Amino acid sequence: MTPLRRRFIEDMQLRGLAPTTQRSYTHYAIEFARYFNTSPEHLDLEAVRQYELHLLNEKKLAPQSVNGFISAAQFLYTVTLDMPWGKECFPRLRVPDKLPVVLDQNEVADFFRSIPSLKYRAALLLCYGAGLRISEAVSVRLGDIDSKRMLIRVEQGKGKKDRYTILPPRLLAILRRYWRSTMPVTDSLRAAGNRPSPRDWLFPSWRRGKHLTTTALSTACRDAATQCGLGKRVTAHTLRHSFATHLLEDGADTRVIQVLLGHSRIDTTARYTRVSPELIAGTPSPLEAIGLTPHEGRPKQKSRK
Repeated sequence: MTPLRRRFIEDMQLRGLAPTTQRSYTHYAIEFARYFNTSPEHLDLEAVRQYELHLLNEKKLAPQSVNGFISAAQFLYTVTLDMPWGKECFPRLRVPDKLPVVLDQNEVADFFRSIPSLKYRAALLLCYGAGLRISEAVSVRLGDIDSKRMLIRVEQGKGKKDRYTILPPRLLAILRRYWRSTMPVTDSLRAAGNRPSPRDWLFPSWRRGKHLTTTALSTACRDAATQCGLGKRVTAHTLRHSFATHLLEDGADTRVIQVLLGHSRIDTTARYTRVSPELIAGTPSPLEAIGLTPHEGRPKQKSRK
């Protein structure tokens, strides 16, 4: 590892960037240097511009991915290399404003019936039943399930923030059923003198000390969507979107939904008002207030003399 890469990683750690962000930034920085076959410390803003155009026009990357490189380059040059370049030196692409995909409740039911594995079904139900992100769902620990207060504690979610979200009775029943299915393993642990701890993963991996991976859960989600024949692209985040939209349609306050989802800004949550077809369909038109009847809309015929 070069001294520059080591300092780059250390700077990201000191500023509390998420591990996934650190890996993404490191990947972009390595590919940037490899493209020019030169260390980034010997490259300038023109090189950043040329590489951005390369990603857009030749690699055909999505605007979000190109902007990911720009974020990595901005951090590398303004933080690690301490260059006096402002944000205006790192132009970003406009990202299309697309509405998230949302399933209706019948589609949600069909989707979950198509998941044969109780473990994967329970993990994905956390995304729909409690609004968890996929990374939050796979990393739930036994002690995070508060069945007395019917809450789930999300430890160090996005933005390094703890929060509580709801634990619906039906979700609790499914989690208990799943946990009972793991009892033979639990009994063997007790026999060996290792009792389950609140810090143990709810969805452990076959690798000792690790939890279920997001990749494995995403694959199970994709397979279930294919199996049940949904014409929509379904991801674990689709289930989270559906959770928020259905709460909104049922009359839940937007600020409550904001807390449950762990959004820092209310305008992030408010976009679900643009998604809900029921809210749109239930909004009265001002036409209703003028009392115009179908017959009154016809043009008057001229009388014959």
